[in-house]
Amino acid sequence: MNLPNKITLTRICMIPVFVLFFYLDMVPCNYLIAAIVFVLAALTDALDGHIARSRNLVTNLGKFLDPIADKVLVSTAFILLLTRPQAFLLAGEWGLTVAGILVALILARELIVSGFRMIAAGQNVVLAADALGKIKTVFQDACIALLLAGMSFLDSAAGEVIAWIGLGCFALCALLTVLSGINYIVKNREVLRS
Repeated sequence: MNLPNKITLTRICMIPVFVLFFYLDMVPCNYLIAAIVFVLAALTDALDGHIARSRNLVTNLGKFLDPIADKVLVSTAFILLLTRPQAFLLAGEWGLTVAGILVALILARELIVSGFRMIAAGQNVVLAADALGKIKTVFQDACIALLLAGMSFLDSAAGEVIAWIGLGCFALCALLTVLSGINYIVKNREVLRS
């Protein structure tokens, strides 16, 4: 197993650690620690991809594991945030409902694009992520990190400001997620014509 694949596996192994700290309320600033674990895990995505491409270490295992690790990490984080909705409730009682709808849209896009990639793979076509998809990922990661950090200090003005910035990023990442999914399918629609 090469180095990029080991880094990807490390990201997968960090997911239970992230979940543990998220729910470990007896630890002071557990959400902040969870945010740090999440950010470190998210950074491994850029690292493993860079190493794989620059050293020509791209493998089928890596092509399989990397997107799964990313989607499981982000999906887990969004679902966990819905179970502790303090940051979403800053926007009022309807905040949690809107958050649930947006998380459902985000997860639906990821499943649709994954299915689309499977169809392409069946035709021996590899579909790379485009620039809009990469921007979407950055906003998803930033939104999750900001919401978690804000939740650690919601009883302070600074924590509320961080959470509100996270909510703004959340709305933007939901929009980018939908747009990037539509763009991805429209740009590669020839896959569906076979």
